[in-house]
Amino acid sequence: MSQVFSKSPKHCAERRRFTISKYHKKLFFAFSSFLTLLLAFIFLIWLTLHPSKPQFSLTQADIYQLSLTRPSLLNSSIQLTFLSKNPNKRVAIYYDQLQAYASYKGQQITVDTSLPPFYQDHEEANLLTAFLQGTALPVAPSFGYEVGRDQIAGKIVLSLKVNGKLRWKVGSWVSGRYRFNVNCVSIIAFGPNTAPTSPLSSNRGTQCSTTV
Repeated sequence: MSQVFSKSPKHCAERRRFTISKYHKKLFFAFSSFLTLLLAFIFLIWLTLHPSKPQFSLTQADIYQLSLTRPSLLNSSIQLTFLSKNPNKRVAIYYDQLQAYASYKGQQITVDTSLPPFYQDHEEANLLTAFLQGTALPVAPSFGYEVGRDQIAGKIVLSLKVNGKLRWKVGSWVSGRYRFNVNCVSIIAFGPNTAPTSPLSSNRGTQCSTTV
C-alpha cells in the first residue's frame, strides 16, 4: 500500500513565510552590499576630488610711480611677480578670469588688471607677472599725509590682491567654476633719502593667503 503524504495549510503557511523571509534576507544583503560599495566609491571620489587650494607667493614688487596730481587724485604704476603652485598630485587646475590690483591702507590705488588664463598641471609652479596702473584715481585727502608718515618710518606697506575663478580637472572630468581670492602683503623700504627716480623695490618672498 502506498502512502500519501499531505501537508496541512499550517505547514504551507510556514513554508511560505520561510521562503519570504529568506528572500527578504537576500534582498537586504544585496542592498547592503550595494550601499557599502556606493559609499566606498563616493569616499574614494571625495579623496580624489577634494583638492588642496593653490598656493601663491609674492616674489617681487616694484613701485615705479605713486604721485598725487591733486590732493585727492593719484597716478600709480606697480609691477608684481607672483609664484603660483598647484600642490595636488592628482588634480590639475584651470585658472579663469584673473584680475589683480593694489591697495594702500584700505584704498585701491590701481585699476583692476586682467591676467591671461592658464592651465596648471599636477604639482606644477608658474610665475605670473602683472603690471598695475592707475591714472587720476580718487583717494582720500589724507593720502599724501599717510605716505609722508611712512617715508619717515622708512617703509610702505601695500596689499596686493588677485581674484578669479578656477576649475579642478581630474582625468577628463572638469568641475564647475569656483571663485578664489589671493591676498599678499608687501613691505617695501621707503626712506627719506630714497631717490625720486628710482623704483621702490622688494624682492623678499612673501607667502600669500588664498581662499577658495
